[in-house]
Amino acid sequence: MPHAHDNTTVPPAIDDPAPESAPPDLVLALVIVWSALQPFRIGEVALLGEGDDWILGRGNLDEERRLRFGRQRPGSFRPLGPLIGDDLSRRQLVFECRNAGVDVRREGQAKLYVNAQLVEGARLAPGDILDIRGQLVLLCVMRPREMPEPAHGNYGSVPFGRPDAHGMLGESPAAWALRDQIVAASRSTPHVFIHGASGTGKELVARAIHALSPNARGPLVSRSAATFPPLLIDAELFGNPRGFPNPGMPERSGLVGEAHGGTLFLDEIGELPPEMQAHLLRVLDDGGEYQRLGEAQTRRSTFRLIGATNRSASAIKHDLLARLKLHIEMPGLDDRLEDIPQLVRHFVSGAATSSPEIAARFVRAEAGGPDEVSVDPTLIIALLRRSYTTNMRELEGLLWRAMHGTKSTTLVLPKELRASQPPLASTRGSRPREGDGTDEATRIIKCLDDSRWNVTKAAAVSGLSRDQMRRLMAKHGLKREPSDD
Repeated sequence: MPHAHDNTTVPPAIDDPAPESAPPDLVLALVIVWSALQPFRIGEVALLGEGDDWILGRGNLDEERRLRFGRQRPGSFRPLGPLIGDDLSRRQLVFECRNAGVDVRREGQAKLYVNAQLVEGARLAPGDILDIRGQLVLLCVMRPREMPEPAHGNYGSVPFGRPDAHGMLGESPAAWALRDQIVAASRSTPHVFIHGASGTGKELVARAIHALSPNARGPLVSRSAATFPPLLIDAELFGNPRGFPNPGMPERSGLVGEAHGGTLFLDEIGELPPEMQAHLLRVLDDGGEYQRLGEAQTRRSTFRLIGATNRSASAIKHDLLARLKLHIEMPGLDDRLEDIPQLVRHFVSGAATSSPEIAARFVRAEAGGPDEVSVDPTLIIALLRRSYTTNMRELEGLLWRAMHGTKSTTLVLPKELRASQPPLASTRGSRPREGDGTDEATRIIKCLDDSRWNVTKAAAVSGLSRDQMRRLMAKHGLKREPSDD
């Protein structure tokens, strides 16, 4: 995202709302992130509505006002059966939803920890972690009452909690919004700009766009611009005849020529020197004209460029950025915490395919369903509390260290990682949160006011993603008041 002082014009994100669009109807929700007896339910959600009391526990869902967990997806919510737990009482937790907040209190026999602190009750907020010791771990998030239907069409068949045909995984609203952007980009023809932090899956998105596009039968040519030899960038991009620019130099068709009829994915496009970025302008126009280095002959290539970077948009020349008309902003793990347990299962299962030892120790077969991974809840809680820099790469690295550092058959948090855990969030008990987070709310309001309540611009100014900004607005109850103008 550009900084406040950038003069660069960033292409609109595919799903950017109009400045005056109403915020989604968000409510506090509970997502299952670990279950002792029902691991297949990871990712299911229960929505909490204001003015209602809800009971969480085992037993018939028709009894009283029991929380109903289900699989929420765009345009649908499919509830499943009752929760199961050896020490889960019929009235384990009671949630009181009133006064623009949610209070929880324990009534059952299993102990309740909120943010790793033993409590009898607490006022809940997004990001809080409820650990019903030995039975269930829940993450508090903000969710729409109804996840909106895809704006750009069906993405395809996606098994719940498992990777889709293009390797994308996740049931969070951020993951589904990304899939919708992929569909929109695949059904359009303009060149694409993908922006996101390291390890967020930019190449995976580029491959999905290509696979779903009319160019899918053509080649997908991928290259990191950071690997170009400084003196041979033109030759790498556009090719050269034999013997030029140096005697003995082999003939090259160049990446642009190789991508004819398909897609050229340039990762780290922000690493290209500005003068080299300018050399791409002509070939990205409608004619697709270019010349090989050392040739006077004009050639043509019909291809689509997908450029990606983790740098600021200001690293891209304004005239090149103007040609990358579609903009996809990649969510980081901090924007989709509820997907982390599913990613854990995916990474460990993937490691098990090449390591019989990992498979024998941590993966267990489940009757009538996919294999599950045996993970201690303390590991899941630690991963949810972590702030990620390199996202998927960082998570995968942590899991490899956990697999090699665990001596039991249940994956646990390695000792060397325990010292690096962030400070625990304070538990608010059952007291109101008056005055709590005032500084944070004031900063968010200032960013929104300075941006005339355009959420995308306010997020860019504050250094947050759009989803993070919306979550903070929901957390502090911030909505734009009707204008008196």
